[in-house]
Amino acid sequence: MSKSISVLVGSLRHGSYARKIAHNAIGYFPDGYDARIVEIRDLPLYDFDYDDPDITDKPTPPEYTQFREIIQASDGVLFVTPENNRTIPACLKNAIDIGSKPNSDVAWKNLPAGIISHSVGRMGGYSSQKNLRLALSYFDMPTPGQPEVFLSQSPTLLDEDGNISQESTVQFVQDYILRFARLIEGQNPVR
Repeated sequence: MSKSISVLVGSLRHGSYARKIAHNAIGYFPDGYDARIVEIRDLPLYDFDYDDPDITDKPTPPEYTQFREIIQASDGVLFVTPENNRTIPACLKNAIDIGSKPNSDVAWKNLPAGIISHSVGRMGGYSSQKNLRLALSYFDMPTPGQPEVFLSQSPTLLDEDGNISQESTVQFVQDYILRFARLIEGQNPVR
């Protein structure tokens, strides 16, 4: 049976560098993996009132329920994110918050996670990746070890068709995806 990977892109723009990088990464998964982008653009802003059992006049949005079910059915999650103002984009933080509730059924718990960050500058999304790792650490999500993937000057990495054009970068990201797949295969999660 194939492994299901949910890919969350931390940019809503259809033509974003993060989305193009995600499409490349999806193609690097080995046979037996079904990696797909899970759209987060239409998730309502997180509001605990939706999950508070004492609040009866504010039902949980169906988008929350569907998103949580997709994440819980996943064997792993790959985050591909730019850096916005030295942190993760609001849309990605919103998705993380939605998956973190209800407390009794956290979608992220013990789920293997891969992280690819990028920036148009030289830092490669360092701050966004560190902030994302901080948010995910609460859920005991194992991640591949070193080297981490920080893609700097992302516009120069992609050709006109959106493919990563530098062979060394292709190999680097492929290696990361294969390490992520080995982490998933070695997991015996308690979920």
